[in-house]
Amino acid sequence: MSDSQTDAAESILACEECLSPAEAFAVVGNETRLAILEALWRLDRPVAFSELRREVGMRDSAQFNYHLSKLTGQFVRKTDDGYDFRSAGRSVIAAVLSGTLNQDPRLEPFEVEGSCVDCGAPLEAYYENEEVRVRCTDCGRNHGGYSFPPGGLEDRTREELMSAFNQRARHLSCLSADGVCPECSGRMETTLFDVEGENSFDLDVRVEHECQRCHHTIHSSVGLVLLDDAEIVSFYRDHGVDLNTVPYWTLEWCVTDEYTTVEQYGDEERAWRISVEIPLDDETLVVSLDGDLNVLDTERVARAGSGG
Repeated sequence: MSDSQTDAAESILACEECLSPAEAFAVVGNETRLAILEALWRLDRPVAFSELRREVGMRDSAQFNYHLSKLTGQFVRKTDDGYDFRSAGRSVIAAVLSGTLNQDPRLEPFEVEGSCVDCGAPLEAYYENEEVRVRCTDCGRNHGGYSFPPGGLEDRTREELMSAFNQRARHLSCLSADGVCPECSGRMETTLFDVEGENSFDLDVRVEHECQRCHHTIHSSVGLVLLDDAEIVSFYRDHGVDLNTVPYWTLEWCVTDEYTTVEQYGDEERAWRISVEIPLDDETLVVSLDGDLNVLDTERVARAGSGG
């Protein structure tokens, strides 16, 4: 048996009747069928045939049944109680609601919480190319940026937008570090880079997560992938701070690698041992990680001059 045959035999995904991408787009690239999916989204599911047809507003039952049958199987599933989404159908509507398919808004820079870690000037955020980005108003230093679907701008103030962006950035980075692609749920591989010279990320040690299925890539600092670590969350809580509500771009250990130290190198990048120091009030939490960003241990130490 060849390697390709072995891989196919071991794969948990075996689908002899799957549509090709072109066939799938052809099915949903019809106004009536898209209207059916939108109606299914609005209604309480599962939905009876007659109720779904009324919601779409099509009088011809036979014609409606024709279009619904084209969706059933790949995008819609039929149950004893009516019709419901399959994952593909839900994804189509999610893409429509996100605004990615038909919107391309821009937001001019506006001031946000925090100050520049390099020069102390105020920070600003702006939105373009479906990304929220935070930078210094004076020196232009990058303080973070992640994808944010256009639909997320609707019915939100700028303050609400940045709160949502803060949570989304945490989710994207931590999910990627856990090995799950936020785009396709494929396997994410994490790599550390010792970056030399000037770079757009303003980091000497950079984390790169790349999906092995769709090749979606996310970059971050080492600190950013630690935001949901239980020991760090508890450390902040013991100091009266809910870390989940703190804008990550205001945390110096998240947006710089000044507090990140590569303690030793092995023959390969994954043999690195890394420490991140997180100062807060009179204590510093020292977090030790391996090259895969797994937390090995933590230690609380008194800060110099704290009297502890």
